[in-house]
Amino acid sequence: MTRGRYREFYQCDFDVAGQYDAMIPDAECLKIIHEILSELQLGEFLIKVNDRRILDGMFEVCGVPADKFRTMCSSVDKMDKTAWEDIKKEMVAEKGLAPETADKIGEYVQLKGNSELIDRLLKDDKLSANKVALEGLKDMRQLFVYLKVFGVEEKIAFDLSLARGLDYYTGVIYEAVLVQTQADGETKQNDSSESVGVGSVAGGGRYDGLVGMFDPKGRKVPCVGFSVGVERIFSIMEQNDERPYSNQKVRTTETQVFVATAQKHLLEERMKMLTELWQSGIKAEFMYKKDPKLLNQLQYCEEAGIPLVAIIGEQELKDGVVKLRVVSTREEINVARANLTEEIAKRTCQS
Repeated sequence: MTRGRYREFYQCDFDVAGQYDAMIPDAECLKIIHEILSELQLGEFLIKVNDRRILDGMFEVCGVPADKFRTMCSSVDKMDKTAWEDIKKEMVAEKGLAPETADKIGEYVQLKGNSELIDRLLKDDKLSANKVALEGLKDMRQLFVYLKVFGVEEKIAFDLSLARGLDYYTGVIYEAVLVQTQADGETKQNDSSESVGVGSVAGGGRYDGLVGMFDPKGRKVPCVGFSVGVERIFSIMEQNDERPYSNQKVRTTETQVFVATAQKHLLEERMKMLTELWQSGIKAEFMYKKDPKLLNQLQYCEEAGIPLVAIIGEQELKDGVVKLRVVSTREEINVARANLTEEIAKRTCQS
């Protein structure tokens, strides 16, 4: 089984439902995908976009029978992994398409580009004469205008081979892939500026008819959205040892400070300190034991990624101070109890 692909998996979804002006929520979805992948620092990525209306119009002008549109989509969708000649053989030998029709499809689905390609296709006599394709191309042109405003156009590619196999898509479709260039020296011999996909990490599109299928009254609810493959991303992050944060401890809690003690019979004092910290807006916690061992408390903080430990004992209570320990460096300083919340806030404001 391909690494990062599972029979069961988790997804993180983002969807916009409702009637809005064309391409505005669609552009925001692409912006969010761009933001997620940029923040995760998984490597170079590309978001491929197309439109089911452009595909359907293309199939129609190429002479594909209407009842074969969806099965042709499934063939075209393999082009990121399979050579065009093999795709053509499948269309002709297995799906009964005329060879000359497959050749016409091949002239279109091998095209990739940006807004310039959209303008070129709008001047294509056959495609522009097809009402469905023309509608899709005009919306795609508007989409790229919004993407430019959002500042993400350089990571978006208009790719006529993108089909996405699910039948419920009705408009724009997209897929985010991690890419490597020929300069990496591990890809097949092609133009050195070309990017090669090394794995899909997110995908989605517009599905205006799906939600209405579950409404007893059949009301139409236009929707657009995407899913991010959680396990796929985790798998890639495990392989990517060059991330700037790869050797850093992953925090499993937002706790800013852990209240600890090295002595017995101080549970109530720890509770009092917790109350003071909570009332001051500090995220704090302690161990649910009356007399925990200090070593166990410190080990827990290291494992959970808690940055600070506030340690109290009989002497600290007497002196009106708290021993504040920085977990990462094991540095310890005495802080006046009255100044504790201020010191914690100052030391964790960038955490």
